[in-house]
Formats: sequence, structure tokens, C-alpha cells
Amino acid sequence: MSTRVRFVVASAFATLIAVAVLGSAVDVLVARHLHRALDHTLRARAVEVAQLAASAPAFVTTPGALDSPIGSTQSMVEVVDRRGRLVARSLSLGGRVLDPSFASPAIAGRGGYADAELGATDVRVYAAPLATTSGVAAGGAVVVAASTGDVEDTIRAMRIVTVLGAIGAALVGAAAVWFLMGRALRPLVRLDHAAAEIGRTGNPRTRLPSPRRRDEVGRLAATLNEMLDTLERARANEQRFVADASHELRTPLTALRGNVEHLARHGASPELVGDLQADAARLARLADDLLALSREDAGPLSDDEVRLDELVGRAGADELVVERAVVRGDRDALARAIANLVENARTHGRGRVVVSVRASGGLARVEVEDEGGGVPASDRERVFERFHGRGSGLGLAIVRATAERHGGRAFVDGSRFTLELPIVTNTSDGPCIPSGEHPEKGLS
Repeated sequence: MSTRVRFVVASAFATLIAVAVLGSAVDVLVARHLHRALDHTLRARAVEVAQLAASAPAFVTTPGALDSPIGSTQSMVEVVDRRGRLVARSLSLGGRVLDPSFASPAIAGRGGYADAELGATDVRVYAAPLATTSGVAAGGAVVVAASTGDVEDTIRAMRIVTVLGAIGAALVGAAAVWFLMGRALRPLVRLDHAAAEIGRTGNPRTRLPSPRRRDEVGRLAATLNEMLDTLERARANEQRFVADASHELRTPLTALRGNVEHLARHGASPELVGDLQADAARLARLADDLLALSREDAGPLSDDEVRLDELVGRAGADELVVERAVVRGDRDALARAIANLVENARTHGRGRVVVSVRASGGLARVEVEDEGGGVPASDRERVFERFHGRGSGLGLAIVRATAERHGGRAFVDGSRFTLELPIVTNTSDGPCIPSGEHPEKGLS
């Protein structure tokens, strides 16, 4: 079933159960009230007859004197003496006689209620003792009975109304939920159709319709559109990367092809062999950089503890200033990132290359600085883009990808490039030690 149908069925069932439970409770309360009201009326009628028997005993035996309706029902009354002999009876009894056993407890001074059948009629009976002062019925009892048909009819009608009300409420609730769910799900239906259209056409620029309301559906549409924006940017970056990689590969491949053709025509020469080796090395370096970048983009992060102060000693810097700094991650990837920073400083900078490792504030920072003029402020973000600058243009892109995969960042300020990573331990081996021309001497 669809979500709309499930909600309608659930709401109808819940409404039906709720109204049925409420109706049952009301039925019990009303039935109890009606039975108590009938008992109270029977008792009041018995008191009236007892008072009449005490004040005017001769009048009790007058035909019709004991006839009096109870609500819409005619009461049935019998008066017996202390021996249980019938003294008077109401005309409403006709040819019927109440069971003499009802009067026995009352004659003994104990009045009470009982349920009985009078012919085919269910009746409620109350018996009360009479005074022992005067009259033929002195010391006897009065028995008052009334049919329970009206009470049962009222209760039965209430039950029918409860059942019909429960069904009606369930139908009305289901219709209301169907209508409201239709309005609530309409934006979702539009989102579904729009998403299906995007999937069918494959157009990355298409966006989902945004409902003009700030509820869950509106937030969902906004989130999905943000996801589509991210996917579009990722697709554009991928296309640009493929185009840049193709361009970068075309140059050494063209040179290599030309040199091979020259070799085939004129034979080998030392210069030609050197060119072939340079082209092959450039292709190998570009392939290695592409592979490293793909690993940084999608590879899992290692859980090894890596000492950055040990890695920088192998990077070939002119001078080291190090502290003990331990991070968690991929040793080879971090070593490659540091080496890329040093190579970038030697290739594009000037003078001595100084590498420092510092640990503070829960972060480890590897800083590579040369004596050149540095990167202009306008290019500080672009230098980390793929295929930016000379060479393969992937060295600094690999540095940033490695930093982000390890939960850190890479940035540049002038001629100082910084690799910043979350630290595991921050135990300094004493003061920072400049190493001069021999980096190994500065390592712990």
C-alpha cells in the first residue's frame, strides 16, 4: 500500500477503536445510571404505598388505588399481610401474580431488590416491609415491580448509535486524512516526478521544485538541491580533471611519438635518448601523481601513529626545526605530501628551504618555507588546484587531498606552506633544535 493509504487505514482504525472504547464507557455509565434510576423509582413507589397502608388502610384495597405509572411504564404492585396472603393488587397486573417469595424477606423486615420474569417480560422487583400498627396488611409487605424493557431499549439504542457513530467517525476521519495527506504529499509527488525526470535526462543543471514552506518537505527539497549542486560541482571537477589530465598527457606523448619517429628514421643519438628518457620519466611521474591523487580522494585512512618529526628528516630540507609530533594516518601518504612541499619550494622558490614541525593546541603543523617572494594573495587558493602552474600541477593538489583525508588542511602564507593535522600526542623533546646543513642531527 502507498503511504497515503496506510495513513488513511491507520487513522480510520484508530478513530474506530477510540470511539468504540469511548462509546463502551458511556454505555456502561448510562446503563448503570438508568438501572439506579429505576431502582430509586421502585423504592419511592414502595414508600408511597407503605405510607398509604399506614394512613388509610381501607383505601389500599380500593380497585385502582395502587395503579401508578413509573415513567412511561405502568408499575405493578402487590400488598400482602404478615402471613403472605394477598391483600391488594394493582390492575396493571391483570391475571398475573408476582412470586410470593419476593415478599418473604420483607415480611421478616428485610427489604431488597431482585430481577425476575413475569410471563415473557423481564421485570425489576423491590419489596419493602409495612408498618405493624393497623389495617389488614399490618406487618406484611409491599412488592413493586416494573418492566425493564424501556431501560434495555434505551441501552440497545445507545449501542447502535455508538456503533454507527464509530463507523461514521472512522469514515469522516479517513476522508479527512485522505484529503490532508493528498495536500501534504503533493510536494513529495512533485519532487518524485522531478527526480525521475532528472534521472531520465541526466541533466545535472536541473533542480527539484522547492515548496514555498519551511517544513520537513521544504527542508528535504533544499537538502536534495544542495546535494545536486555538490554532484554538479563534482561532475564539473571530474570533467575538468579529465580534460586537464588529457592535456598534460598529450604533450609528453606527442614529444615521445616524435622522438620515436625520428629514431626510426635517423637512428639513435645521445640527445635523442636523453629526450626519450625525460619524456618517459615525465609520463611516469604524471601517472604516479594521478594514482596518488585518486588514492587520496577515495582511499581508506590508516590508523597508524606517525611521527612527523621523523618524516621531515627524509624530505631533503636545508634546515630543520622540529618538535616531537605524532599524528594518526597513512605514513607513506604523509611522507609524499611533505616531499611535495619541499620539491615545490625548490622548484618554484629561491634560497634555502627550511622545514619546521610544531605542536600546539591539539594540532601538528609542518611548515615549509623558502627565501623567495612567495605566492601572491590572489593565487593562494588556486595553487592547490589540480594542474595549476608548471610541471604536472598535481603536487600541491595531492598535499591538500592528503591533509583533508587526515582531517586537517593545507594553506600558504607568502612563501610558507603549512600542512596542519590533528595531533595524537604533544610531547616535546625539549626546545626546538635547528639542524643547519645536517637535518638528521636535529631528530630525536
